[in-house]
Amino acid sequence: MGVQEQQNMRKVQQKFKMRGLTLTLDALKAVMSHLEEAPNVDQALSDIFSEMDKTSLKSNFVSKDAILEVLSAAAGGDVHEQNRLIVVDVFNLPKLCYDHVRKSFYRCPDLPTNHGEASAKAALYRDRFQLLQQRVLRDRHFTKPSFGRNNSATGSCELFDLVSQLCEVPENAAGIVYLFDASTRLDRVPWKALGDGILMSIISLAANIHKITTGFFTENCVIVAEGEYMTNGVFKIRTMGFPPLEHRSVSLSVTAGLDCFGAGVLNSEETMKLEQIEESTNDMFIILAEVWLDHEETMQKLTQVFDGYETLEVVPSLFILMGNFCSHPCNRAFNEFAKLRSHFGKLGEVISAHPRIKEASRFIFIPGPDDIGPANVLPRPPLPKFFTNEVLKHVPNSIFASNPCRIRFYSQEIVLFRDDILYRTRRNCIIPPSNEETQDNFQHLVATVLHQSHLCPLPLTSQPISWPLDHVLRLYPLPHTVVLADRLIQKVFNFTGVTSFSPGSFSHDGAFIAYRPGSKEAEISSI
Repeated sequence: MGVQEQQNMRKVQQKFKMRGLTLTLDALKAVMSHLEEAPNVDQALSDIFSEMDKTSLKSNFVSKDAILEVLSAAAGGDVHEQNRLIVVDVFNLPKLCYDHVRKSFYRCPDLPTNHGEASAKAALYRDRFQLLQQRVLRDRHFTKPSFGRNNSATGSCELFDLVSQLCEVPENAAGIVYLFDASTRLDRVPWKALGDGILMSIISLAANIHKITTGFFTENCVIVAEGEYMTNGVFKIRTMGFPPLEHRSVSLSVTAGLDCFGAGVLNSEETMKLEQIEESTNDMFIILAEVWLDHEETMQKLTQVFDGYETLEVVPSLFILMGNFCSHPCNRAFNEFAKLRSHFGKLGEVISAHPRIKEASRFIFIPGPDDIGPANVLPRPPLPKFFTNEVLKHVPNSIFASNPCRIRFYSQEIVLFRDDILYRTRRNCIIPPSNEETQDNFQHLVATVLHQSHLCPLPLTSQPISWPLDHVLRLYPLPHTVVLADRLIQKVFNFTGVTSFSPGSFSHDGAFIAYRPGSKEAEISSI
């Protein structure tokens, strides 16, 4: 080995060490071999580091196998084309935790499993609480003024913890006391109660609330309350609302360098390039929910949809089919699995009968709450291969995703969730929603989900959630688009820059949504 070659190896190793990584000898040789064939060494190194930012490494010591995967991706052609459509496996999504001492996020070292210990349930509530607490404390309305100025001069309000600072809260704290806790309901009691998300203590509340904001105040959600702490130990609420939303750019600056969405980290330069490409595209996504494959009328309507888009000059780039895929719940009483498998095969045949769609479009299948799977627990895994293989025989470019599902289209983050969440939310609502700003239930639902930064902020008794995997239902930082597929309603609503919609029930009403990601516009459609 020559002197020049040794110097080059030291330089490459040094650049990796500057990023906190150490290459093994075999990995270093693989990198040097890759750089020798590259026309531009600096650009090749930049591509390697860009790919490494998108890769989840198990250790700071990079092995040969790990670096070969990175080199293969870096040499795989157009980086922009690789980022065109990424479907995230939420079961491999790394968990981010908040350190309230250092006031920063960090990645948990171990990947969560589907079966957690008892401590995971307490961690579920603690993590939800701390995620929203750090967001509220960073909001300018709750920032404590400096240089001894009072709150009224700055327009801010001081947030008190009524549980741990009970002795320090003034008896008459109207206008300055805010309660920020997880709400629960005590049945057959004339007052409501708020339980602290960390200490699980209970504060008695007066029930005559003067004002509430938009949204569904359900059991287990997190709220900010303003009121007066009485001498009898009751906190009399005057105004109650959700934690204020935080702009996506602020959240990204707090979680800088961490992969919150699961599709890899993009730097600002890559994001700008991808946004420009994204805005210039003419792609269309067709999103359908409640596609009953055992229902003849539904299959006829689905064939009509394919017939219509087959004749377009540019066919849709993506079809997203969401469950339920059977008109009967696939529970323990269901015994027609062979028939259901044949129905998936017929679906593959219907798609194959449209050659332009089969070649140019991709298909994503997301299970519904009553589809075959391991009980009614979130998140739901993809459909079993026993059924999906029938579709793959005819449509090899099909993707069978989990529920919820995460998709990144260039730079745009899209979250899809199939559940009858509106019914569950109304059922667990503690007080009637406010009609001052809107009377639309879907708008209340969207406000609840986005403010809570969670797809299902309901009690575990209403909707079971795998304790260690609760983080895959988070909406933090806010995505660009959220699909809340509820079979009872077909709506489109843009809330604080987030496009939200429900495609409705295709089997009942022939309803679906045509979504253009370039302009973030959702078109209500039906057949």
